[in-house]
Amino acid sequence: MSAWQGKYIIGLTGNIATGKSVVRKMLEHLGAYGIDADALSHRAIAQGAPGYQAVVDAFGKWILAKDGQIDRDKLGKIVFNDPEALAQLESIVHPLVRQAVEHLVKQASKKVVVIEAIKLLESPLRDHCDGVWVATASPETQLARLKKKRGMDEETARERMLAQPRQADKEKAADVIIKNNGSFDATWKQVQTAWEKLFPAAKPEPLRKATTVTTTATPEELSIVRAGPQQAEEIASFITKVSGGQRSLSRADVMAAFGEKAFLLLKARGGIAGLVGWQVENLVARTDEVYLVSGLPVADAMRFLITEVEEASKELQSEASLVFISPELAKAAAVWSGLGYEVRTPDSLTVNAWREAAQESYVADTVMLFKQLRVDRVLRPI
Repeated sequence: MSAWQGKYIIGLTGNIATGKSVVRKMLEHLGAYGIDADALSHRAIAQGAPGYQAVVDAFGKWILAKDGQIDRDKLGKIVFNDPEALAQLESIVHPLVRQAVEHLVKQASKKVVVIEAIKLLESPLRDHCDGVWVATASPETQLARLKKKRGMDEETARERMLAQPRQADKEKAADVIIKNNGSFDATWKQVQTAWEKLFPAAKPEPLRKATTVTTTATPEELSIVRAGPQQAEEIASFITKVSGGQRSLSRADVMAAFGEKAFLLLKARGGIAGLVGWQVENLVARTDEVYLVSGLPVADAMRFLITEVEEASKELQSEASLVFISPELAKAAAVWSGLGYEVRTPDSLTVNAWREAAQESYVADTVMLFKQLRVDRVLRPI
């Protein structure tokens, strides 16, 4: 049973490239609070974090990159080929991750928490879970994902796959198995069915707030709605239309996006008037899609949408908010400064996790805006 009173803990695991994060995101869409324990393990050894010096002392300064951060590729080459070295690393990192998980679970307002961890079954976290979910995929699917999404060559990908426990052993420990070989629709149906069996009365509370803004024509009441996968086709049509066909999306494209992010819709009587796509990963909120219909006041629309993103991100205990916008939207400088944002570059961010998130999402010819949401940070130096 869960060690945290009043919380139901789902432990989510699976081998590399089986789509664990996609399943976690889907559970978040259904109302769970998600924790990526693997991302926390990376944060635990970042420069300035409590595990940094202990790892450097244990494995030597040669594992450091030019910027002083631990080069995870160099470290990986040691520990993936030496069980004793791996055990030594885990003895440093795992207690810190458990400490961070405990903090996040206790602070979470949601009653259901999903903890994603590739080594869940081998760690004490398993004893704190009310149920174990395992994501699986065929070796062919895993190999294709590692080559496409992580840029691995076939030899490296196969080595990483072979270094992990057999999927069949994880399946034996599972209360729920999600077969993640096919479409996002197929995965979504499995996750939704399993969720409804566990929580038949639980439904995500629909977010709907209203305001009135003055458009170029007449004052119009707008409402803000948190979208779900069932609105994928509507979202695809809106983005295709507003982008002038520069982004021609299908329903399947948006369903795939739901495996990574959430969407907030600004609704008017005529349909969608605005949209933002955002995600929270590793305690960093990233808004990387912003679309508005012509004639909608930028100040009112952004104040409405971005404020809601921030509120939801704070509920997810985010430390910082990054917003990526077009140069045209960036011209509304007074709007963004009024919301507390400043123009920054990814390399200017001093916290490693923030900088990595910014570098991952930054696209050429966009403007990045930054705002710190909280002063206290998880896994800061002790």
